[in-house]
Amino acid sequence: MLVDIARLLLDLVFSLFGALLLLRVWMQATQLPPRNPLSQGVFQFTNWMVLPLRRIVPGVGGIDWASLIAAWLCAVVYLVLITAVVGVSPVAVFPRGLLVALVLVAKWGANLVMWMTLLMAVLSWVNPRAAAMPILQHLLDPLLRPIRRVIPMVGGFDLSPLGLFLLMQILLIVLARLSQIFATL
Repeated sequence: MLVDIARLLLDLVFSLFGALLLLRVWMQATQLPPRNPLSQGVFQFTNWMVLPLRRIVPGVGGIDWASLIAAWLCAVVYLVLITAVVGVSPVAVFPRGLLVALVLVAKWGANLVMWMTLLMAVLSWVNPRAAAMPILQHLLDPLLRPIRRVIPMVGGFDLSPLGLFLLMQILLIVLARLSQIFATL
């Protein structure tokens, strides 16, 4: 029972922090203005890990590589702690755990996209003028735009968020299978 509780808490903390690191990458890739409250909050929570890495790993091509590497390192630490909690030697994680950590980062990213898409869809029905809507639209528009070309509006309803949500679910299934394959190597 204590092992299950520890796993839950580790999963919660590392998933949220990893998602914040990926959100930081996403915000910078889409050039979200840094002076909004979401950006400020994400920077405050993640600066302690990203700023030292940024001295070593510069951003190239508009991608915040320091934040991406921080998310991957976060996933590696998570895997080491999970194996230790279960009672397996953390050394058993290496080297295949490094690949599993990449898959874990991709899962965190897919979950982040799903939750933000769901939040945007709910807010568009409940309160389309909410302060978070412009931020969500700014972040999700690059992902929704190609889907809108394929899925037309139906009766005035934009079904592209549903399409994006479905694609992320499919991606999560593929990533779960990849994680299993890498774990057995």
